[in-house]
Amino acid sequence: MNTRPRSLAWDATTAIEALAAADTALWVWTPSEDQIRFTGATRPLGLGPLAPECSGAGFVASAMPQDRALAEKMLKPQDEGTEVAVRLRMRGAETCLWRGVWLEDGLRAAGVVALEAKFAGGDRDNLTGLLDRRGFLARVGEVLIQPGEYELVVGDVDRLRRLNEALGHERTDLVLSALASRLAAAFAKEASPARIGEDEFAIIVPKTGSHVSYRVREALEQPLRVAGFDIYPTVSIGAVVVEGGPDAPDPAEILRRVELAVESAKGAGRGGSAAYGRALESDSLSRLALEADLRNAFVRGEITPFFQPIVNLKTGAVAGFEALARWRHPRRGLVPPDEFLGLTNDLGMMNDLGLLMMTQSARQLAEWLDRHPLAGKLFCSVNLSVGEIERRHLVEDVERIIKDSNLPRGALKLEVTEGDIMRDTTRAAEVLQQLKAVGASLALDDFGTGFSSLSYLAKLPFDTLKIDRYFVLTMNKDEGSAKIVKSVVNLGRDLALEVVAEGVENAELARLLLDAQCHYGQGFGYAQALPAQEAEVYLAESLADGTAPLKQRSA
Repeated sequence: MNTRPRSLAWDATTAIEALAAADTALWVWTPSEDQIRFTGATRPLGLGPLAPECSGAGFVASAMPQDRALAEKMLKPQDEGTEVAVRLRMRGAETCLWRGVWLEDGLRAAGVVALEAKFAGGDRDNLTGLLDRRGFLARVGEVLIQPGEYELVVGDVDRLRRLNEALGHERTDLVLSALASRLAAAFAKEASPARIGEDEFAIIVPKTGSHVSYRVREALEQPLRVAGFDIYPTVSIGAVVVEGGPDAPDPAEILRRVELAVESAKGAGRGGSAAYGRALESDSLSRLALEADLRNAFVRGEITPFFQPIVNLKTGAVAGFEALARWRHPRRGLVPPDEFLGLTNDLGMMNDLGLLMMTQSARQLAEWLDRHPLAGKLFCSVNLSVGEIERRHLVEDVERIIKDSNLPRGALKLEVTEGDIMRDTTRAAEVLQQLKAVGASLALDDFGTGFSSLSYLAKLPFDTLKIDRYFVLTMNKDEGSAKIVKSVVNLGRDLALEVVAEGVENAELARLLLDAQCHYGQGFGYAQALPAQEAEVYLAESLADGTAPLKQRSA
């Protein structure tokens, strides 16, 4: 008797049912017919109004405003074999991944679309399928619950930026994918291979007598051929041994240690290796490495503004944003401001940071005003760094930035602190008047924390007072804080100044501020500082809903 199972025949109905069950849809785009067709779970993906077919213009119009440029790019004909990999958010749906390929000499493109979480698995790196940094940290925490010795190893691919320059990002991605596959094949699944940075791979294994670092190097340094090029990758390897059990260190701390070892290995040149030891914790060495990274960060464009919404308390509309500097380190991820702002000051680069923030923020604000005419008189606040008000050419730079970005008067708001003013009030008054004359508006930051401002406030050309977040956070519990907030608001109104309250963390504080007739609120209750794209999503959704979302109570 023939016991082999019969092969299953797939028909169209079966395929459609399977796609619907998996919340996935097929798409086919034919430019010559100006038609994109859908099959499968179109409704949960925000494609219901477009199915079963629509025009390219209809597809682009249905994307969220900030994603329409990506939608247009996806529809532009490409050479046969060119892959499609785009994140898009359609109206009324979560972010989806569109994947596919151009066919028939670029006459058609076809692929699948699904929620990003379906593709990424929540903790998976989209390019390699390995655990991402967050997923790896979670896995390390799970592993270290069990007693025993473990070894965590990180391999940093040398000169990845040069590889990007020589091959392009798409071909470099092929290299990274191949390296990830080799690492996964070299270790059991229990090693939890991960891609924890653009050029970093990691594993964690029980410590044995085997040379784990050697196995990582052997897996990652095998030659490979990509697009006709022979590639000979080298990696710098760091390792740390850690004891599991109830007293195990925090996973993030372990990763910090092993990345110190990686930095030490890279210092020895290509293909180096190092194990973590207390000597690596030397403040001078760590600081030296961070200083070098910070100097390069300005060159590589790693420091960018994030934007925290400022909301009109009366209408609930987004009135503007405050730009806050953030550093996206290629290995450490997002570096907290308190870790690099002091170092920036020590290196004498605060003026460079201030100019960078003003330039990028003004350019971003101009783009938003152009794309969102309903946003009205949207503004962006930028902090002048300590001592920047005394910098030569400050006024000329501000005038040039406003002119180059074609911003309306007052749209770029510069925030200064009381300390900057009090060093030389006469000179400060002259500079502030000049800044006002070239089109900037001015805010006095953290008002209420000092004792000298009041006598000069009426003489200086400020447009806005910002109440320090401490008083706002405690105004519902501390009568003194509540009185200070109300006094500042009344003072601002008497002087025809707008008042912004920082530290609005919930609806209760927003209501108290509104009762006090405060103009604007800013804080985590609305949103934290967001990358530019997420800030634009927040703005667009607020415009669509008519009000910015606000947490009912603090977490």
